[in-house]
Amino acid sequence: MISRRDFLQVAMATSALYGASGFGNWATLAAQQALTQEDLLKFDTFGNVTLMHITDIHAQLVPHYFREPEINLGVGSAKGNVPHVTGADYRKLYGIADASPNAYALTYDDFAALAKGYGKIGGMDRAATVINSIRAERPDALLLDGGDTWHGSYTCYQTNGQDVVNVMNKLKPDAMTFHWEFTLGQDRVRELVAASPFSMLGQNIFNAEWDEPAEEFKAYEFFERGGVKIAVIGQAFPYMPIANPGWMFPDFSFGIRDQRMQEMVDEVRAEGAELVVCLSHNGFDVDKQMAARVKGIDVILTGHTHDALPEPVLVGETILIASGSHGKFVTRVDLDVRDGRMMGFRTKLIPLFADVIAPDQEVAAAIEAERAPYKAQLEEVIGRTDASSLLYRRGNFNGSWDDLICDALLSEREADIAMSPGVRWGTSVLPDSEITREDLWTVTSMTYPNAYRSEMTGEFIHTIMEDVADNLFNPDPYYQQGGDMV
Repeated sequence: MISRRDFLQVAMATSALYGASGFGNWATLAAQQALTQEDLLKFDTFGNVTLMHITDIHAQLVPHYFREPEINLGVGSAKGNVPHVTGADYRKLYGIADASPNAYALTYDDFAALAKGYGKIGGMDRAATVINSIRAERPDALLLDGGDTWHGSYTCYQTNGQDVVNVMNKLKPDAMTFHWEFTLGQDRVRELVAASPFSMLGQNIFNAEWDEPAEEFKAYEFFERGGVKIAVIGQAFPYMPIANPGWMFPDFSFGIRDQRMQEMVDEVRAEGAELVVCLSHNGFDVDKQMAARVKGIDVILTGHTHDALPEPVLVGETILIASGSHGKFVTRVDLDVRDGRMMGFRTKLIPLFADVIAPDQEVAAAIEAERAPYKAQLEEVIGRTDASSLLYRRGNFNGSWDDLICDALLSEREADIAMSPGVRWGTSVLPDSEITREDLWTVTSMTYPNAYRSEMTGEFIHTIMEDVADNLFNPDPYYQQGGDMV
């Protein structure tokens, strides 16, 4: 008898063959060929359950440019494996033609030149169009938000996240989990969670004083879709007080808590769950290790490390889905669930080319309403790139945005050495373009923004750099906290 894993291996092969690695027939279109919304949305509906995944939006409500990394090193067992593959190697792995739409959306080479042809990407009004199209085919499809949503823009900062909350409510997610949201402060998080019309999940969010599950967040939620009982288990970012200031959320503790994850999987299975989905903000390598340790998870929708992969990664009997960041993509996952088991799947990573996908008018109006009070500030021109300068973030060791920030710190603070937080969020600015205040805020929007000047010994600087390197390149994924070095 064919095993379930054999079924899933066949599904992986089918997914790779279907529409050129799940892209659809537009994957190898040349830049000069017309790309249509129909091309992007075309999908052969499969099975009886549909999931939609979006993650790491970082409050980017409108279309923008975002360059993918040139350097994304893997260590240990991850070396040379996705998602630690970039550029030409990535295109070769997935059969992506040079200068094609996917080359622009998923790799860094010739980004500035391709951006002029393909235009901006993302926008929650475009995401709404894709989501509504999928719902037209599968009215009971689940929309799951992987977190890092209420953070990362000028308007989000000014409204304490309310602008993004209002817009996302129009998209009608079914559940979400968390990371940077907690830097709004625990009182604001509690306020937004209490008012949410959908489920706020985190099996690993605990009361710090009592070391018990935090009552504000459910560990999981059940949904009935396509005649299938689905359990969605939330996994918030596990390293909150290490990566972000603990004084902003002193009542909560986190951690991977994979033993409790196993308990939650066993619990929902005992209650009749036929499909178990983990909505995670662990980061890809952490999720890959967790998938190997925790038995019974069918799908992990991964986030935090901003990886965009056009095919799932299979770990045992669990598939991992990585949907990128900044609202560039929506992933559709169709599943065949029979006799209480996932027997097959079909996926599509859908890039939101803003010049191709029509904006949903209701969501576009909602976005405009949120931005209108800040129009002057958003459009204020504060600089300009020269003809050869692309401003970008992402790359394990530096990005040109961070070079600019560090140069400014050196100049304005009369410092000898400057460091910029190695975060992965922030949009790109093309050469020979205006730099607006909105652009700057996409790379500096923090609720703890102070820059400090202090004396450090060479030994202390060495310790800092070793600590950051250990965080990024530790061969044990459970000791990796994401981000980059700057």
